[in-house]
Amino acid sequence: MNADTQNLHEQLERLQEALSTRQSTLLFAHAGVSCIVSLILGGATAKLFWDSARAPHVAWLGLTATVGLMVYALLRYRQGRTVLADELVRYETMLDLRRQLRLDDPTALLPR
Repeated sequence: MNADTQNLHEQLERLQEALSTRQSTLLFAHAGVSCIVSLILGGATAKLFWDSARAPHVAWLGLTATVGLMVYALLRYRQGRTVLADELVRYETMLDLRRQLRLDDPTALLPR
């Protein structure tokens, strides 16, 4: 095995290790859960505002929490999209390395 092939194998191992944990999935999960909790809390807060002639302090606290959770969800979603774009570029690079090393070519793996 020459030095160039060894270098390609090392790059492939680094990319596979980096792609083994998908950070974008965690960010999208945070965004989804935050959005759902925000919608539920927003509904409860709207009910408090609707039922009372004078808004209770809990309703204002609920509104603040609802807006905060929605902002958090939007920020996590945007960050998830950015991380996903980077992961997709690294994945394409990994596939290119696999093609260069002929790892997916079954005829290249047969004994000669």
